[in-house]
Amino acid sequence: MAGQNTAEDPRWTAIVARDRGGDGRFWYSVATTGVYCRPSCPSRTANPGNVTIHDSLADARRTGARACRRCDPDAAQPGVARASLVAAACRTIEAAETPPTLARLAADAGMSPAHFQRVFKAATGVSPRAYAAEHRAARVRAALAEGTSVTEAIHGAGYGSSGRFYAEAEAVLGMTPSRYRRGGAAETLRFAVAGTSLGRLLVAASAAGIAALLLGDDDADLVEELRGRFPQAQLEPAGDDLSGQVAQAVALVEAPATAVDLPLDIRGTAFRRRVWEALRAIPPGATASYAEIARRIGAPEAVRAVAGACAANAHAVAIPCHRVLRSDGALSGYRWGIARKRALLDREAERSDS
Repeated sequence: MAGQNTAEDPRWTAIVARDRGGDGRFWYSVATTGVYCRPSCPSRTANPGNVTIHDSLADARRTGARACRRCDPDAAQPGVARASLVAAACRTIEAAETPPTLARLAADAGMSPAHFQRVFKAATGVSPRAYAAEHRAARVRAALAEGTSVTEAIHGAGYGSSGRFYAEAEAVLGMTPSRYRRGGAAETLRFAVAGTSLGRLLVAASAAGIAALLLGDDDADLVEELRGRFPQAQLEPAGDDLSGQVAQAVALVEAPATAVDLPLDIRGTAFRRRVWEALRAIPPGATASYAEIARRIGAPEAVRAVAGACAANAHAVAIPCHRVLRSDGALSGYRWGIARKRALLDREAERSDS
C-alpha cells in the first residue's frame, strides 16, 4: 500500500537526498503522478504518503505507473536518459527553420527551462541558444561554399536579420561572408619556419594576428598542415616583417612559462573558444585534467569534446593544451608529440621550482 511506513524506511532518506548510490538497487512509484522513478530523480520530492518503494524494477512496472521522463528509471545508466533527451533536442534545433525557444525544448524533454538548460549545457558544453547559433553558422558556411549568394545563405540558415549574422561573421567564418564565398582567396596568411630545441616551429600570421603556431620535424610537412587547417587561404612566405613575432614564438617554446605578448587570431566554435580560454587560464607549472576543464566551463559531461578542442588547437604553447592531463595524471595524447609535451611541462616545472 502506498505510503505505508515509507517515511520510516531507511531508503526514503536516500530518495530525499537524491542519492545516486541507490540507483539500480531500488525504485519508487508515486500514486498521485502515476510515475515510477530511480532514487536520484531530480523531480520535486513527493509526499511519502503517496510513495511506494520497490525492490525491483519489475515490481515498479507492475503498479501500472509509467517511467519518469526526467530520470528514465528503465535506462541502464542515469546519464543515458539525459543523453537521449539532449540528442532529441539537438535534432529539433537542427530541423527547425528558426531556433526553437528554450521553453519549447524544455517542455519536449519534460523539464523546467532552467533544469533543461543545465542538462543540455552539461552534455554539449554550450547552451541550446549557442548550439542553434553554431548550427546556423554551419549552414551558412555550407551554402556559401556551394556558391549561394550571401543574402540567400543568411536567410536560408534562419537568421532573422542580416545584421545579426554580420556581427558574428568574423568569428564564424574568419573573414567577411563575401570573401568566404569567393573561396577565401582574399585572405593571405604569411608564414615562416624557425628552429627550436623541440624541432621546427611554423608561425603563420593573418591581418588579425598569429593564426597558427605549429611544431614538427619537417618544414614541408608543417606547411602542408597549415594548408590543411586553412584550405581557403593564400599562403605566402613572410619576410623580415614577421621576424619579431617569430622570435617571440621561439622564446615561448624555449621558456613556456615566460609571458609573451603575441596577438592571436583564434578561430573556432563557441565551445572550443571557451575551452581554449580555460586552457590559457592554467598558470605555468600547473596542470588540469580534461574533466576539470569540462567542469570549469560549466560542461561536466563534455569531457570528450574538451579533448577534441585540445586536439583542434592551432596555437601550440600559446594556448597551452600541453598542460592538460588525464584524470589519472598520465600525459595522454598531444597533437605535436608526447615527448614535446613532457619537455614543455618539465621546463615549466623547473622554472616554478627555481
